[in-house]
Amino acid sequence: MPVKKKTSLYRDYFKPVFDFCLAASALVLLSPILLIIAFLVRWKLGSPVLFSQERPGLGGRPFVIHKFRTMTKAADRRGRLLPDAERLPPLGRFLRAASLDELPELWNVVRGNMSLVGPRPLLIKYLELYTPEQFRRHEVKPRLTGWSQVKGRNLLSWEERFNLDVWYVDNQSPWLDLKIMALTLIAVLKREGINHPGEATMPEFKGKTGEPEV
Repeated sequence: MPVKKKTSLYRDYFKPVFDFCLAASALVLLSPILLIIAFLVRWKLGSPVLFSQERPGLGGRPFVIHKFRTMTKAADRRGRLLPDAERLPPLGRFLRAASLDELPELWNVVRGNMSLVGPRPLLIKYLELYTPEQFRRHEVKPRLTGWSQVKGRNLLSWEERFNLDVWYVDNQSPWLDLKIMALTLIAVLKREGINHPGEATMPEFKGKTGEPEV
């Protein structure tokens, strides 16, 4: 599914430089915290410390995202993984609530796979389920935080989230990005929208008529 992309001075030239400089600086400054979290994850959850998975990026092209692992590998007698709620220990809940599990994504930003602000990188299998309008969320790089993140996060339905993603694509600006980053700090402190009602994380997206992932 092709992506129609218009040239943008801010998005295509200034924002990548800003993303790289800020993400690289954050990695250096936060390195002690990253090491402490890595130790705790290894101690409480075992290895691997990082959760790595292929996700669709700009234009739907795949890349490998890196996050701190928050779930155990607990499985039933048949070897099938237990539901998310049963595999999410206190440490994992804390890391998700404080968004600390997403800090390794700063490396994705440095590498140019992601941006600091944009739509959330979802699952590869969702690509074939999007409507043409929903697929427009891939006209920009995926992000650490975004408009849907500060407007409800996992409390939103899939339709609401995708509408906000496309709105961001059409209204992206340096001022909007600064606003989103400021609102993200507030949302993290308040720990709002961490879980979808009745779910440990988010229900799976099943297409236009399905209910809201990850």
